Amino acid sequence: MSSTVIFVFITAFTSAALGSSVVWYKRPSVAHWAFAGGMFTLAIEAVFFGLSLDATQPDEILKWQQFRLTANSFLPGIWLLFSLTYARGDYRESLRRSRLLLAFLILVPVSIPFLFRETALYYVAPGQFSSVPAIALGGPGVAFRFFFLVGLVLILMNLERTYRASVGTMRWRIKFMILGLGVLFVVRAYSSSQALLFRAESQSMQTVVTATLLISCLLISRSLFRSGHFEVNVYPSQAVLHKSFTILLAGVYLLVVGVLAKLVTFWGGESSFAAKAFLVLVCLVLLSILLLSDRVRLWIQQFVSRNFQRPIHDYRAVWRTFSDRTARCVQPADLCDTIVKLVAEVFQALSVTVWLVDEKKANLKLGASTVLLVGAADSVKIASSEVKSIFSALEGQPDPFDIDASKESWAASLRRLHPDEFRKGGNRICAPMIAGDELLGLLMVGDRVGGARFLLQDFELLKSVSDQAAANLLGLQLSQKLAQSKQLEAFQAMSTFFVHDLKNTASMLSLMLQNLPVHFNDPEFRADALRGVSRTVTHINDLISRLGSLRQGLTIKTVETDLNLLVTKIIDSLPESPGVEMSRELRPLPKVSLDPGQISNVVTNLILNARDALGRGGKMKIETSQNNGWATLTVTDNGCGMSPAFLQDSLFRPFQSTKKKGIGIGMFQSKMIVEAHSGRIDVETELGKGTTFRVWLPFNLK
Repeated sequence: MSSTVIFVFITAFTSAALGSSVVWYKRPSVAHWAFAGGMFTLAIEAVFFGLSLDATQPDEILKWQQFRLTANSFLPGIWLLFSLTYARGDYRESLRRSRLLLAFLILVPVSIPFLFRETALYYVAPGQFSSVPAIALGGPGVAFRFFFLVGLVLILMNLERTYRASVGTMRWRIKFMILGLGVLFVVRAYSSSQALLFRAESQSMQTVVTATLLISCLLISRSLFRSGHFEVNVYPSQAVLHKSFTILLAGVYLLVVGVLAKLVTFWGGESSFAAKAFLVLVCLVLLSILLLSDRVRLWIQQFVSRNFQRPIHDYRAVWRTFSDRTARCVQPADLCDTIVKLVAEVFQALSVTVWLVDEKKANLKLGASTVLLVGAADSVKIASSEVKSIFSALEGQPDPFDIDASKESWAASLRRLHPDEFRKGGNRICAPMIAGDELLGLLMVGDRVGGARFLLQDFELLKSVSDQAAANLLGLQLSQKLAQSKQLEAFQAMSTFFVHDLKNTASMLSLMLQNLPVHFNDPEFRADALRGVSRTVTHINDLISRLGSLRQGLTIKTVETDLNLLVTKIIDSLPESPGVEMSRELRPLPKVSLDPGQISNVVTNLILNARDALGRGGKMKIETSQNNGWATLTVTDNGCGMSPAFLQDSLFRPFQSTKKKGIGIGMFQSKMIVEAHSGRIDVETELGKGTTFRVWLPFNLK
């Protein structure tokens, strides 16, 4: 017994052992039994081939080759059954759809060795065609190899579909099973094609097939060690030929080998044909591996897109232009005007209109148009009932559509909203502007130059533009609502202050009027009443001017002023506060360019705030100094202080105050005045220990 025969028997034993290993699985399925049957059949076939190699008589060699052919005939049906059930979540449906094909590949190949046993194979002695014995194919043998090759292609197709449908862990589990069987059946398809071309089966090619079986067993064993390889459930596409590399590679290979065989026959040199055909097969296998690589496929797509496919629109340029133009729009009207101009440029359309849904979601109003004027828009408006039908229809229509091709009644209403100016301007397109599942408007395009039709790329770009325009429009609408909400909040805060302050003032005047008839003849009462009315009028006027500064720009009129003299006058004019100790340290200063009236408000506010923060026994200090070209005014108290949160978030904001009767306008106004003088205010504070305000004013205001 030669070493080749021993190798063949070892391969047969390995295949049988591998098939037996899955039979003992806890719950064998159809795929388990099909796999076991296929591996046993391959083992039996290998045994018969080994016996034919060991035989010496032609009749004995032919007998074992006939047995091998009989075992071979069971392979297409068994392995097709496996390919239809392995890792398939819908294997019953696969079997139902392929039951006729499965029955055909079981019955026809099996019947040929039994019905045409004597004519399927012939023994060819050495020297006739080659230096070694060969088995020639008769007519039935050629038919058998043809059906066998078809069966192998179908098996490979199903294994490919299973692999392509799997992802992630599922693909990891079945990868080596698919790879092992793929190598096995690809080599067998190659040997079958050689047998069809030469109408003979050589022992050397059969030895290669047997060696491939051992390699496949090793790969399949690797898969069996991975848990759950038979429990994977994938659902391949129902399309049999869709994107199938198996059909492509099989067809290309058979075509190339057929042409190669004709050339070899014409020029001679049959001895090198097997090596050349095998080289073609290897190249195709490597090509299939590359084409199945995700990275290679991505690179090919990018390469084709950059170098061979010219898109209609330069999407990057359009998007940059759109982003740049719409970023500067702060009003919906500006945004709509920008959109219609951009769409008209990109699509070479003369008629572009944007209709916006109104606030009540009950009608459409003109946003902007290249064809409709504001006055003319009233003539094309539609009834509210038509608007409702349009809204209900577009709820399920997020993509652009051709309104001229639609026969719906609401499409007729849309056509009236966008009248065509040219009979040969092409169809009119409507793109719903939807953001957050809410219809915000309609973008309508028509009258393209030359009557050009809208293609798929046009529709895709128009949808992107309408979606982005809707997002921008929604952002502007939300910003307007937020601004209105803030204005309402500020109005409510001012109203609350006015009501509170005027209520106190009205109470004082009411009390005075009640006492006026009784004490009218008392000169002191009359004088006190006049002073009270004067203070009330002054208070109301001051309140109005301070609130007015919130909405009006601050103007200053600067003159050269002695800051120390200004501070002294303010201190002397303020009434004394019992229990509060006030000290001053006013160092010599050059004159400062400032607005005396406005700075007086700042100084007064700082002193009053410090005094309000002090209780009995509190101390306050007012200082002036100069530092590197700056005049500084410092007001320090040892009162209650402020929290870090209030200092950071509320101190210089209007209507934020720590005082019970304060409205938080003074510090906001003081900051405005100081900054108008190109200065700044610094604050140092600590709860329970006091506060220091430091005002910095430049000597020379620029």
